[in-house]
Amino acid sequence: MAPGGTACHCCLISMDQPPRTLTYRKPNVFAQMWRHRTLMLMFLPGFAFILLFNYGPIYGVQIAFKDFNISKGIWGSPWVGLKHFVSFFTVPDNLRLLKNTVIISVLKLVFSFPAPIVLAIMINEIGGRVFKRTVQTISYLPHFISWVIIAGLVTAVLSPSTGVVNIIMKALGGRSIYFMTNSTWFRPILVISNIWKEIGWSSVIYLAALSGVDPQLYEAAMIDGSSRMQRVWHITIPSILSVVAIILILSMANILNAGFDQVFNMYNPSVYGVSDIIDTYVYRVGLGQMQFSFTTAMGLFKSLVGLLMVVIVNAATAGLGQSEYGLFH
Repeated sequence: MAPGGTACHCCLISMDQPPRTLTYRKPNVFAQMWRHRTLMLMFLPGFAFILLFNYGPIYGVQIAFKDFNISKGIWGSPWVGLKHFVSFFTVPDNLRLLKNTVIISVLKLVFSFPAPIVLAIMINEIGGRVFKRTVQTISYLPHFISWVIIAGLVTAVLSPSTGVVNIIMKALGGRSIYFMTNSTWFRPILVISNIWKEIGWSSVIYLAALSGVDPQLYEAAMIDGSSRMQRVWHITIPSILSVVAIILILSMANILNAGFDQVFNMYNPSVYGVSDIIDTYVYRVGLGQMQFSFTTAMGLFKSLVGLLMVVIVNAATAGLGQSEYGLFH
């Protein structure tokens, strides 16, 4: 603005020009990849692994709808549609397999899923840093022991003649129990041994979530006079609900995976009625009797059930832990 209230020449020119429009340029994908080529190089091995071992085998799923013959190959084998799926639900033994798988999986989910959450909260409440690290280390060491060794340990501990449990029971006036051949005790043994092996390792992710909770929340609660249990119930648990929801969703994907390694190394013909699951049957029939189409159909059925459960649980847990006070306000 020039002296006297008149606009200068440059201002008049700028006022006469139309406003500039901002144009959005879509970033070049290849330029972005080249810019982050170091990260992309680190990403390639994992991506190749997923393609090779997760997506590559999908090609062979079609034999679930065929009478697969090794000499004819996958493409040469005749199509039979849903024949193997129908036989899976019509044969009584197969329904027993499905029942055992569901019961063992549900028992593990009900008892094994909350166990690491409780352990993580207990470790988080321990005051001494050295003691806390010691407990955490001891608790997750069994995760690195194979089920072959653990099955031997469990069998030795529960032996009717030399097992510690039966020795104590006989010393108290009881009788020896053949735990590993007893249909009543076998499923509880599976659940307890699974908790003992995995509780420490599974608690690591919850401890990581608890480490991110603001300490000022606990300090404010202490000033207000809340007890330790009140702080755990109203602060600790709501703070990790979102992590619990994610782990629950991932666990539901394996709802029909009752634990092949564990069951295969522990079961015996005496407890087939309560322990024979889909995976062990697939191992015996698929490799022993070479019924590849039937066992592939069973595996595909498990995958579809897992996908359905993930979708259902994901919808059911939507928004879990997103509010300020969680579900316990």
